[in-house]
Amino acid sequence: MPRSVFLGRIVAPGDPLWTEEDRAWALALAEVEADTCPDCGQAWSESTDQKNEFEYRAELIMCHACATSAKAVRAHQDGKGSTDGLHVHLEHRTKRR
Repeated sequence: MPRSVFLGRIVAPGDPLWTEEDRAWALALAEVEADTCPDCGQAWSESTDQKNEFEYRAELIMCHACATSAKAVRAHQDGKGSTDGLHVHLEHRTKRR
């Protein structure tokens, strides 16, 4: 969806769906995404530069939903269950309101 339409622009009959500004925003986003590590989300151009080798700090955090999911899959595998096509459905035990 073009940025201008997302922001509320109404496309009138005969008007282009994508404006020059929309195209510029889309190209800029593509450039940012191409320079982004898919694992950590940092910019490749900075995070792969040798001068930045010691410029990052990592913090380990526990996602309890992911941990529960991993434990369920491990138990399934330990019982010799196949993981082919296996999906994990997670549900919070209590609803938050």
